Amino acid sequence: MITIANIRLWMETNPTLAPWVVVGAILLSLLIARYVVGRGLMWLARSTKNQWDDVLVKHMQPLRLSWVAPLAVLYLFAYLWPQYARALQSISLFFILWILVLTLNALLTAANVIYESRANYSGVAIQGYLDLGKILMIGVGVILSISVFTGRSPLLLLGGLGALTAILLLIFQDTILGLVASVQIAANDLVKEGDWIEVPAFNADGDVMNMSLHTVKIQNFDKTFTVIPTHKLLEVSFKNWRGMSQSGGRRIKRSISLDIQSVRFCNDKEMTRLKQMDLLKDFFANKPSQLTNVSVFMAYVESYLRQRPDIKKDQTIMVRQLDPGPTGLPVEIYIFASTTAWEEYEAIQASIFDHLLAIVPEFGLRVFQNPTGGDFSSFISQTDA
Repeated sequence: MITIANIRLWMETNPTLAPWVVVGAILLSLLIARYVVGRGLMWLARSTKNQWDDVLVKHMQPLRLSWVAPLAVLYLFAYLWPQYARALQSISLFFILWILVLTLNALLTAANVIYESRANYSGVAIQGYLDLGKILMIGVGVILSISVFTGRSPLLLLGGLGALTAILLLIFQDTILGLVASVQIAANDLVKEGDWIEVPAFNADGDVMNMSLHTVKIQNFDKTFTVIPTHKLLEVSFKNWRGMSQSGGRRIKRSISLDIQSVRFCNDKEMTRLKQMDLLKDFFANKPSQLTNVSVFMAYVESYLRQRPDIKKDQTIMVRQLDPGPTGLPVEIYIFASTTAWEEYEAIQASIFDHLLAIVPEFGLRVFQNPTGGDFSSFISQTDA
């Protein structure tokens, strides 16, 4: 039976051949690990229908991991070169350590990709916690690397770090702040990936594309990117539009300014004509005859909005007057479109106000507009005539 002890015994009894056998074993282990195990894993991942194994193999990089096998063989039999044994063992351990650290970090990245690619992914990011895990693994790797080359216990090195606490806190200040911010954001459900947020302090207005331990990446609507430190998101005010998206409706809040000089009571002839409008029949059935053209117009607008299928009926539908001023009497419309898609929302808003601007003269009203050059030209022509 072939065991490590038997192999060592044979090498001790054959000191001339032993080094060459080890070199051959190193090459053979590399070939087996690289072309049998490594490429076998890659072929197996491509052969399955699942996508998660493709992600794992892609990030794990089996061809890089295959170097662990020859390095392990070199570490085990480095004593065959007594004058270089210590250096060979330290170097092989160092490379094994960092190949494993990089592989574990890559697997955490793969876990995040798999997590975010789920069909039921809700936008709650875990990348911040995975980034912290990566930093901890790198820290462990650094300590173990120092231990490998100095020969000192890792526990002694960790004990010596206590004196460097202040320096470490300064170095990892952003990491600590980012971790605290990530926990607060997740615990209070403030922001998720996919949310539309506005952060005026950073001129950001768009969708959250990625949230990590250190940064929040936002793609603005002009297709530019804004990167905000995660902890800064808790220091400045921001608006999250998720509530609007979840409600299924987007608010329309816009007003038409009426010329105050056109406001008056409706005469009998106008009342007779306006009563013929289908949208005003219910209004006139419950109102006295002495009405202003503004009140009739507002009643028409509300009735018109309520009969539109693209307006949400279970949310506020309100037509109100604002304070009159130098620009006339504003009549504001406060409603919710039954879509959150930007293009459809703008089309609905435009359709409503196209109709209202066109119908205003039917009520004997005028839309307020500051005089233009054409107005002055007409006035001068009339004066000259």
